[in-house]
Amino acid sequence: MKLLVVEDEPQLLSIIRKGLSEKNYDVSAALDGTTALDMINNNRFDVVVLDVMLPDINGIEICRRLRAAGNFVPILMLTALNSSENIVTGLNAGADDYMSKPFKFSELEARINALARRAGQDQKPAEIITIADLELDRRAKTVKRSGDLITLTAKEFKLLYYLAKNTGITLSREKILDNVWNINFDMNTNVVDVYINYLRKKIDKPYTVKLIHTIKGLGYILKP
Repeated sequence: MKLLVVEDEPQLLSIIRKGLSEKNYDVSAALDGTTALDMINNNRFDVVVLDVMLPDINGIEICRRLRAAGNFVPILMLTALNSSENIVTGLNAGADDYMSKPFKFSELEARINALARRAGQDQKPAEIITIADLELDRRAKTVKRSGDLITLTAKEFKLLYYLAKNTGITLSREKILDNVWNINFDMNTNVVDVYINYLRKKIDKPYTVKLIHTIKGLGYILKP
């Protein structure tokens, strides 16, 4: 499970991160709200553990911004402010759960697992994904652009589908290799670049609006 822990107290952050890592979670960390927002917008997390009191953008505002942008990653808020009013404010801002400091680590882990299970039950893969004039049918394995049927190989479809379900997110070559080719290391292969080129020739070259973009030094992103 991939987690992001946002906490401005370095010692507490280190304790939480160490404890969760020892339980085999993949834990990323941020000390401030600006960094947290950037990480959430550019990565997929199963759960975000978010402190309310942060030095720049507070946790309540982060929740509001994410929900307003259509990002519904499960959020567990942590705070020393445990009044009913503060809890209501946090939940109304979009948080999924709330824990007061100090807390027991076992309870933190249990709540994280509960949020992840709930999210997994709620999320069903979309049968059809539409980006601009591009349409992918996951079940039929068909692709259309401006109404034109485009023929893709199985691997090309899998790559395009992975890009499409992460629309607007920059995906590194390593992430693409891991999710499309099930290779979790680079091996100095250029297979990703080759297949991106195949896709561009089929879904971008004949059309005015380009959808697949290279982010230099980072990877690829699909967006209008």
